[in-house]
Amino acid sequence: MEFTREIYWNVGHGVTTLAPMYLLALAAVSVLVYGAFRRIRIYRLGQPLKRSDQPAVRLAAMVRNVLLQTRVLRVKGPGVAHAIFFWGFVALFIGTSLIVVQADFTHLLFDVVFLKGTFYKIFSIVLDIAGGAAILMLSGLLVRRWIVRPQGLETKRDDVIMHSLLFTILLTGFLIEGARMAVTEINSPLSYWSPLGLVVAKGLGVSMTEPSLLTLHRGLWWLHLLLAMLFISLIPYTKFRHMLTTSMNYFFADRGPVGKLVTVDLENEEIETFGARQVTELSWKDIFDSDACTLCKRCQDRCPAFATDKPLSPMKLINRIGEIAATNPAMDLIDAVTKDAIWSCTTCCACQDICPASIEHVNKIIEMRRNLVLMEGEFPGEEVMAAMEQVEVNGNPLGMGYAARGDWAEGLNVPSLADDPHVDVLYFVGCYASFDKRNMKVARDFVTLCHAADIKVGILGKEEKCCGEPVRKMGNEYLYQTLAVENIETLQKYGVTKIVTSCPHCFNTLAKDYRDLGLTAHVESHAVFLAGLVQEGKLPLRPESFDCTYHDSCYLGRHNGIYAAPRQLIKAAGGHIVEMAKNRDQAFCCSAGGGRILAEEKLGTRINIKRVEMAAATGAQTLLSNCPFCLTMFEDGVKGANVEESLRPRDITEILVERLSG
Repeated sequence: MEFTREIYWNVGHGVTTLAPMYLLALAAVSVLVYGAFRRIRIYRLGQPLKRSDQPAVRLAAMVRNVLLQTRVLRVKGPGVAHAIFFWGFVALFIGTSLIVVQADFTHLLFDVVFLKGTFYKIFSIVLDIAGGAAILMLSGLLVRRWIVRPQGLETKRDDVIMHSLLFTILLTGFLIEGARMAVTEINSPLSYWSPLGLVVAKGLGVSMTEPSLLTLHRGLWWLHLLLAMLFISLIPYTKFRHMLTTSMNYFFADRGPVGKLVTVDLENEEIETFGARQVTELSWKDIFDSDACTLCKRCQDRCPAFATDKPLSPMKLINRIGEIAATNPAMDLIDAVTKDAIWSCTTCCACQDICPASIEHVNKIIEMRRNLVLMEGEFPGEEVMAAMEQVEVNGNPLGMGYAARGDWAEGLNVPSLADDPHVDVLYFVGCYASFDKRNMKVARDFVTLCHAADIKVGILGKEEKCCGEPVRKMGNEYLYQTLAVENIETLQKYGVTKIVTSCPHCFNTLAKDYRDLGLTAHVESHAVFLAGLVQEGKLPLRPESFDCTYHDSCYLGRHNGIYAAPRQLIKAAGGHIVEMAKNRDQAFCCSAGGGRILAEEKLGTRINIKRVEMAAATGAQTLLSNCPFCLTMFEDGVKGANVEESLRPRDITEILVERLSG
């Protein structure tokens, strides 16, 4: 006898079953489509944004992230539970679809039955295991949400609906299977291919008669169908919609470069306002992001502002945008989100990096900052306004005269391009390495290393201006573009083809943002540049053993994926790294990004102190970094954390220059 089973057993396969079943399905799909179009109308409130380029790449990313749950699995625990539940549910959906295809199409129209024999046995056990795994994982997620209750995890009406409905659908599925098996397969070898169903069947068979089992099966079959149709119809009206929106968000995700901002066309006379004061001034993707959000709180958990008691929760900000778009698009977006939340962001990109739904948080905040600065002339503090005025006058936020920008290099035999444009690399120094005494030493050490490798390095000297990154991230797009255009014109005047910078903020800006304004020169971080010299044997080092911990700066790490080069340099110098708990792509911000280097930190506790405490907890005596902003913050942080005597902040170049051979 060939292994198979009767489809629609006990409920019939006639018009009295099929007609109401397909009418219910049609009604459910109609409600779903209607709800989807209502959501689309909300998305269309936003401004146009092209996200359909590179369709093959986008489609591949969507398939990979959906089917493999790649981004979801980056956080273990709930990520694993969600992924297994998803795979189990997908298997059940495919299995149900195969049953419908055979019963209502291939068998009905062509007398073709494929759910039989070995294939049916595999089909049976796979669905049995998938259903059991789905129930187990859903139970774990239920315990986490309602019993463990992780701090910050919000539980709303949608969560009750989702868990209740999914759990009931899965349980009724097993009860239906158990009732059928109790009548038809309880003593059959086929029953062993549904082990969980067999357990249910034996339990039901002990306490129920066959007529009762038939009645139970028929009633639960229709209930299961109704619940499944309810599930489909509720998708666009509840958090269930993330099944569609999160999947589509993988397709619509920014294809990079990471953290690159849209360059505003300041010459366009048709633009009446800059930035976003209302949701209608954001892009459609910004509104769509709110529907892709699952309120998993990963972004909130990783946010340095939220972790230090500031009024910014990336999760709540995204959902507030969605609420306003759906209920009152004319509402003042900035007042609704609050200015304190907007100014608290360090643009570290930790939220975007960890988001399982590919939501883009930072650009929304920058758009609101642009509106505050360009349309209202409003800044987070007087000190920020003063710094921007200094940038306008002297080309740097520190208030130092522009003519002294190259004085740090005195005695180092470093030509300015005005005197000698024939150099191997142009060192774009940045404001802090040019004027801040602590960071000037780093600049001098970098030049010393270049000379040791027989690299002729030049600078722009007084012709160099601030790259514009801090003022841009604070919202002053006009001042940024003014600085950028002047810097690019100077670089092009001297025919510069290769630029190295010791500031990750300068590196990120020149390598990405300046491209929109015409810069074509190759740009490298000094960490990558020096690591290359060491690998090529051009920079001879004398390793000396030492212990340290290393801080991945946000703009070298998450923004540009540079994690290996700095560690290679430390290893080449003889260093042993004791990693902080939060390192590499999970590194905690120093607090200076997003233009916050210009602002006083007045709300909550200090981010730099929290990061220094993480470093001190490793027991290492040296805290290495490769960013002038980070170094500045850590020099202040060790004082605030009272660890000046036990932890010394240093730049990697300082370690290397001490270990030069010969």
